[in-house]
Amino acid sequence: MKYTTLPGTEIKVSKICLGTMTIGNQNTEAEGFDQMDLALDNGVNFFDTAELYPVPAEAKTQGETERVMGNWFKKTGNRSKVILASKAAGPGPYTAHIRNKVSFNKSNLVEAVENSLKRLQTDYIDLYQLHWPERNTNYFGKRGYSHDSDDPWIENFEEILHYLKELIKAGKIRQIGLSNENPWAIMKYMELFRKGLPKMITLQNTYSLLTRHFEVGTAEVCLRENVGLLAYSPLAFGRLTGKYRNSNNPPKARFTLFPNFAARYNGKQAIEATELYYQIAQKHNLSLTQMSLAFVNIQPFVTSNIIGATNLEQLQENIGSINVTLSKEILKEIESVQNQLPNPSP
Repeated sequence: MKYTTLPGTEIKVSKICLGTMTIGNQNTEAEGFDQMDLALDNGVNFFDTAELYPVPAEAKTQGETERVMGNWFKKTGNRSKVILASKAAGPGPYTAHIRNKVSFNKSNLVEAVENSLKRLQTDYIDLYQLHWPERNTNYFGKRGYSHDSDDPWIENFEEILHYLKELIKAGKIRQIGLSNENPWAIMKYMELFRKGLPKMITLQNTYSLLTRHFEVGTAEVCLRENVGLLAYSPLAFGRLTGKYRNSNNPPKARFTLFPNFAARYNGKQAIEATELYYQIAQKHNLSLTQMSLAFVNIQPFVTSNIIGATNLEQLQENIGSINVTLSKEILKEIESVQNQLPNPSP
């Protein structure tokens, strides 16, 4: 395994991060235990979760992922070996079951952290992230920004940082980060950091061969401000494994189980681009999975690549991508596809 540190800290994290959103729905507790065992045995010391998980978000399963992880920590005694990241849910119809009027005000953040700590059976979270913005903006597959003059949101970044600062002082959380955010908000948070408030040190956004919008404006911001990308959906919900080629829909795959989530990766150009990437991988004796993940792993703005799997074979292959080297020829061919079909998935 290869390691780096969370930006501006001495917290050592693996370049591969274990994503856990399937645990508690697609994966049982026993399977979740096996995944965490395998990941840690292979040098993955960075685990990411959220109070929302598992996905899809439902009242009957909310928090189950954290609960399973907490049981694993208790059983194995491995909490000190893991850098643990979790997230506070933002507002939306899919979070109404979590708390009344979900927001990032003080009471919501305190309740979110305390409940996560209980489920995780720990007294601290290493990296605490805001899962998505409170304001209306483009995230979760929305390609462009459309201004909503009727949005009732009032800028509150400074207040949020004061609330999070209190949680840091209390020892509940160590570092803070963003998720599904855009350059404007990142820079607003950086302005406040320069005034003495805690820094948002990471950004968890989608990034893959099919979704490279991050490079357009956010990459420069993150590199210059030393904010690390935690890349999620690096396999585009499984599209970049190749298992959906030729209109194949395996019965237990995410596209089959959750078609609404898969829509952003089901467009004609996404399918065409995937086929071209598949041909490149085949030409160079690589699996499409490992080529796709290796591409994310080597980006200078990526702190860690968040992988997800529903079985141990997938997980082992995903982790193994850290040892895959992409030649200049492969990278040139990848750029050729990107130029031909730029960012086909929103």
